[in-house]
Amino acid sequence: MDQTRDVTINIRATQRQRDLIDFAAEVQGKSRSEFMLESAYQKAQDVLLDRRFFGLDQQKFEQFEAYLDAPPKANEKLRDLLKTKAPWE
Repeated sequence: MDQTRDVTINIRATQRQRDLIDFAAEVQGKSRSEFMLESAYQKAQDVLLDRRFFGLDQQKFEQFEAYLDAPPKANEKLRDLLKTKAPWE
């Protein structure tokens, strides 16, 4: 986002939405525009990364399936973590 900002984005919001956005921006020491642009940009990245497609040839796909179907390997650190009580318990 280090390029010159030369495009305008207009949106309509309720007074309540704008007030909440303004308060959040103020808490972070940002302008409304900075806050909204950074938030929207991050959300757009998250949406696209969650929908990322990756293709495999037949051999790699079969290997991938074999990994998924194989029983899990022993993992002492994970086992210890799962036995640990949560701090709020």
